[in-house]
Amino acid sequence: MQYVAPEKDAQFLMFDLFRAQEIWSGIPAFGDFSQDLVEAVIAEGAKINGQVVAPTNAIGDLQGCTWNSGQVTTPEAFKGAFTQIAQGGWLGLAGNPEFGGQGMPKMLASLIEEMFWAANTSLYLYGTLTIGACVCIEAHGTPQQKALYLPKLYSGQWTGAMALTESHAGTDLGIMRSKATPHADGSYRISGTKIFITSGEHDLAENIVHLTLAKLPDAPAGTKGISLFIVPKFLPNEDASLGSRNAWASGSLEHKMGIRGSATSVINYDGATAYLLGEENQGLAAMFSMMNYERLSVGLQGLGAGEVAYQLSSRYAKDRLQGRSAQGAENPNAAADSLLVHPDVRRMLLTQRAYNEAGRAFALFVGLQLDLAKYTDDEQAQALSELLTPVAKAFLTDKGFEGAVMAQQVFGGHGYVHEWGIEQIVRDARIGQIYEGTNGVQALDLISRKTLRDGGQTLYAFIDRMAADPIAAPFDEALTAAFERLRRVTGYLVDHSPDDVHLAGSVSTEFLELVGHTIYGWLWARMATIAPADDFGQSKRVTAEFFFARLLPKTLGFEASICQSTNTVMALPADRF
Repeated sequence: MQYVAPEKDAQFLMFDLFRAQEIWSGIPAFGDFSQDLVEAVIAEGAKINGQVVAPTNAIGDLQGCTWNSGQVTTPEAFKGAFTQIAQGGWLGLAGNPEFGGQGMPKMLASLIEEMFWAANTSLYLYGTLTIGACVCIEAHGTPQQKALYLPKLYSGQWTGAMALTESHAGTDLGIMRSKATPHADGSYRISGTKIFITSGEHDLAENIVHLTLAKLPDAPAGTKGISLFIVPKFLPNEDASLGSRNAWASGSLEHKMGIRGSATSVINYDGATAYLLGEENQGLAAMFSMMNYERLSVGLQGLGAGEVAYQLSSRYAKDRLQGRSAQGAENPNAAADSLLVHPDVRRMLLTQRAYNEAGRAFALFVGLQLDLAKYTDDEQAQALSELLTPVAKAFLTDKGFEGAVMAQQVFGGHGYVHEWGIEQIVRDARIGQIYEGTNGVQALDLISRKTLRDGGQTLYAFIDRMAADPIAAPFDEALTAAFERLRRVTGYLVDHSPDDVHLAGSVSTEFLELVGHTIYGWLWARMATIAPADDFGQSKRVTAEFFFARLLPKTLGFEASICQSTNTVMALPADRF
């Protein structure tokens, strides 16, 4: 599979749209990151993904992972590529320099993550779970745990996994059955079975560190009784050398629709030695440090899928000769014109492009808020990052999958057969809408916890912030109307939810779509306003005009749908489904 990282767009967003250098100049931790250095990192990220990672994608899908008596083997090309990723320091890109990380901004790391996701989703899953484990251990670990685990994880010598789900308990973690019993030496022993454990067992690293949720014997009921534990495959000695094999094993591999090169295990814990991470009965809150990182990362997974799908379908549309232009033959010396003469093909390609480029800008904006919250104690940035995390996860993965399906449609029959590569992207992209909290759960989180809980104040403040940006014609009127539409709908929900317990749940998906499209409109207007007077800038403006003409008007329908009675959703008796 051929993949070309969007370097020029990345630089435009980083330095022209968001003016990263000006922001970083006020953050001591980022004082050494010159534009030249950042451009070099982007270029190296593009190089390793285009030349090393992307070529392993198709073979990983064909070979998949194999299981033999608890031993899991990854596709043959993965080990060499993962070693290069690890040795290049890519897993510690935004990690704490005290423990071997490179300390770069999350904003920059988001760009690089998109590249890895686009080049090979299955392979990068081994990396992103490792990075997420680092985030969680740094936030909640003891000084000894940080010193022992973080350097090995950042280096890729060890990898990470998170073990939450059980067969009877998906999103409802409060009913989990895995038990942890205290041991005399201060450790614990965990027994139970977890399912859907990404990167839970494999052969890419010398040790695998599970962050596992379980309940203590006297734990309170429900989610208030969950604790979080570090459960390594091999028990490490104080000097980080490997000791004895721990008492857990892969019971089987899941047979999945996509991401077949990613090992997804059933894990059986049989009195496995475990170490408490954070406080007893506070495990779910601690795990959310990792899950919130993973939710943004999964959003970037959707963006990567959408980008590579667009690249494949746009190249195909240029080369594929089929039919004639409505204005007459544009390629009279050939039997037919390219697919690009057909307006509906252009509609699909422009839709993909519009969502991808706005999605990239949105991901960087969320990454920027995370940087500001972490390094400047900016409470507004913290609140905004929390508000936008479910949007990033759900909207980016929804549009990434929709873009992959559109790309498949551009290919026609060729899109349905394996040889052209696009059907794999469709299969791989689908999981992004499901794991790390389904997109329906993300939408409910946005509307209930992030909007209604504070009476819409954080969202209102963000709308005001977006509306304060100077926007040039021809985008100003439509964007102002979109902001007012979002204000009206938010006010409707705040006013009516107390009297209708089903309102939030019945309209949450449409509300997330409304929020996502409005933010994308703001970003497109900003990009078009500042884009340079060259081919790149002209392409930005044309794509922005398409977004405003054909995609932003969807917000009219979202408002009409949201402001309806919930009886249409709840009236049919359960026994009639």
